[in-house]
Amino acid sequence: MPKEQGEKLVASNKRARHDYAIEKTYEAGLVLTGTEVKSLRQGRANLTDGYAYIDNGQAYLDAVHIPEYSQGHWTNHATKRTRKLLLHKEEIVKLSHAVSAGGYTLVPLRLYFSDGRAKVEIAVAKGKREFEKRQTIREREDKREAERAMRTRNRLGE
Repeated sequence: MPKEQGEKLVASNKRARHDYAIEKTYEAGLVLTGTEVKSLRQGRANLTDGYAYIDNGQAYLDAVHIPEYSQGHWTNHATKRTRKLLLHKEEIVKLSHAVSAGGYTLVPLRLYFSDGRAKVEIAVAKGKREFEKRQTIREREDKREAERAMRTRNRLGE
């Protein structure tokens, strides 16, 4: 039984939800070195530039910045190295078909510990154009405004 229970969020990629339309998400394990795990346990990581790709039937996560461990020495890891993702073969096949279909990319959404194991949530996403981003913001503001109007109307009716 693992020592830790539940989920502990390390980093999330808020920019990805703004720049991409998320189609489907997958949970994947990460192959990490010891100093990377210690650095993640300190809550230090950056997913903004990260992306995933499929190569020779293997999934990889690239350009995710995990800073060097502060108490580490010559055994420290490279901050932006390619890390292998642990996924089932069927999931890798699905992801490669989605990406090869065109217009889709694999984007990391969040990095977290689940029961003591480092996990990353990756998404099959399609890039948004500028007018789509504006439309999403407008819809969110309209929904917020409607909820605010309903709250004030309900208060007046009481």
